[in-house]
Amino acid sequence: MGKIKVRPLNDRILVKRAAEETKTKGGIIIPDTASKEKPVEGEVIAVGNGRVLDNGTKIALEVKAGDKILFGKYAGTEIKISGDEFLMMREDDVLGVIE
Repeated sequence: MGKIKVRPLNDRILVKRAAEETKTKGGIIIPDTASKEKPVEGEVIAVGNGRVLDNGTKIALEVKAGDKILFGKYAGTEIKISGDEFLMMREDDVLGVIE
């Protein structure tokens, strides 16, 4: 994955979803034909400049590029950039940062 040429606006972030698990914690391999849950964790690739309040004040985002995050199951909008899949979401969709 080369340099991404997308800059999210305001409080939006660009996220690369973690790879889907191909086997269960018990070691059972999940075939491609099986319905798999999409991971709800990923890595922040790019962030916007911050949220703008009603009075015009800009607040910086708490997450930054490189952070590993957890997000809601249906959070964000799936997009493709140069053949790679990403999610574009608001910082409010982030549930937590994995440390």
